Amino acid sequence: MRTISKHFFSSHDDTQLFYQHWSALTPANLNKKAILLFHRGHEHSGRMAHLVNELDLPEYDFFAWDARGHGQSPGLRGDSPSFSCSVKDIQSFVIHIEKEYGIQPENIAIVAQSVGAVLASTWVHDYAPNIRALCLVSPAFKIKLYVPFARTGLRVLKSVKGNFFISSYVKAGLLTHDIDRAKSYEQDPSIAKAISVNMLLGLHDTAKRIVKDAHAIHVPTQVLISGSDYVVHSKPQIEFFKNLTHPCKELHVLEGFYHDTLGEKDRDIAVQKIRRFISQCFASSLQLLNLRQAHQIGQSCAIAEQYNTPLPKKSLSHFYWSFTKYNLRLGSYLSQGLKLGQDTGFDSGSTLDYVYRNQADSHHWLGRIIDRQYLNAIGWKGIRVRKTHLEQLLQKAITQLKQKNHPVNIVDIAAGHGRYVLEAIDELQYRPHHVLLRDYRQVNVEHGQKLIHDKQLEDIVEFQQGDAFSKESLAKIPQNKTIAIVSGLYELFSDNTLISTSLNGLSETIVQGGYLIYTGQIWHPQQEFIARALTSHREGHAWVMRLRTQAEMDQLVESAGFLKVDQLIDEFGIFTVSLAVKK
Repeated sequence: MRTISKHFFSSHDDTQLFYQHWSALTPANLNKKAILLFHRGHEHSGRMAHLVNELDLPEYDFFAWDARGHGQSPGLRGDSPSFSCSVKDIQSFVIHIEKEYGIQPENIAIVAQSVGAVLASTWVHDYAPNIRALCLVSPAFKIKLYVPFARTGLRVLKSVKGNFFISSYVKAGLLTHDIDRAKSYEQDPSIAKAISVNMLLGLHDTAKRIVKDAHAIHVPTQVLISGSDYVVHSKPQIEFFKNLTHPCKELHVLEGFYHDTLGEKDRDIAVQKIRRFISQCFASSLQLLNLRQAHQIGQSCAIAEQYNTPLPKKSLSHFYWSFTKYNLRLGSYLSQGLKLGQDTGFDSGSTLDYVYRNQADSHHWLGRIIDRQYLNAIGWKGIRVRKTHLEQLLQKAITQLKQKNHPVNIVDIAAGHGRYVLEAIDELQYRPHHVLLRDYRQVNVEHGQKLIHDKQLEDIVEFQQGDAFSKESLAKIPQNKTIAIVSGLYELFSDNTLISTSLNGLSETIVQGGYLIYTGQIWHPQQEFIARALTSHREGHAWVMRLRTQAEMDQLVESAGFLKVDQLIDEFGIFTVSLAVKK
């Protein structure tokens, strides 16, 4: 008999979430292995407990949580602050398992069903953990709402009423052919049959992103689809599978199965497939895909190449984007934000400083309206969240250095105007010993020096001109830095050779045990608009971005001698901020 224990872990916002642990029957002396179970929407860990014995994998520890707002975990039933908050809960859960039980992510497999499968696939996509296997069962990438224009109506109601709750229309008899399982669903007092509109719409929006961008998932993945599912659509599940690029992937359609696939009468068919897939993934040592050449081959390279290719001059697309660029130039006569982008590039330090300030500065009332719409673009919203996340991780790094009685010497190798660093310093509990800001453009150095003077920080902050991609320039940085920051720079350059040169040079300046804070851009809903309509700071060229997956960015950082220890991401899934320690 396995030993079963019940616990709580502290998540990223200190919320105590419930989980159950079943210890392995034949524990390994080294390299403990674990399977994590993530339940359907409305349910809880107890509804997955039968899989511990049915999967018949005695050498594995099993863990199953109650998602926030479900089972014994706190929160309004069926609710969470956001869908991304619940994804971050998984990150906290895995970190807890690693620290508490000594099980590394590379020795973890995941079995997740329905909403739990969307949470798990989003976590793997956004945080890029090196787990061994991902088994997604009836993933709820698109829920069948049946009412025409239901999601549009829910968005309108939410804008008027705020968050509210919707009860599930699905009866237990449409979830499973197992009569006992259906009866237990109806009688279980811990089942939360309502879901908040906040979570429902967050689930829908996130699932669309993950399905379209599934090529960024770089772990072996198995997808099981129920053939007679009354709850979710199968088309997005198939599209997700087709978009996966990992060579170890497989899809199974279980004919006649209802939505509760792992609670079905004939669920042993599904369970055997999962057991075999997990066992084979663990049969050999972990083999990570090498993504350091993704700038030369792969999906992100192909997409960037497509947007960098001029459109046929007589095509409707060429006319559309020419008209869009004309409107932007016309708007720049009224809008200060658009004018700044046209003059200096929409990816310039001057533009970013304007976005950080988030003030409509145009003199004309129509210009201020345009400015506000411009500043409220989803990408610029994500940039401002990125700034907040930078400040949080900078505070965390400084706190940890202070606890070890280490000095706080900060360098930012491409600071722009330096506003985000200087404002972060203003909010810090501890004052750094020294801060060195650098930027390639002299105009940014001059603006930054003025900000330093205005904030009366000349005693600890200096601003120099420097090239973030030059070995010789980076070698001039004193080799006593305990925190290095690279924000919003690497996203502007496709070539990983440049990034590696920069990271390796930067590594030489950081002491062992020091920290690197780096940003990434793993997805963008306006990638084509930016490429076709906006100009870069590089001599007015088109701003064509090659999006890096988090896994690719982490591999480049690790190759330079760092190990990622924390990560934050905005709720839109665009910008990540990561903290790594020098090994």
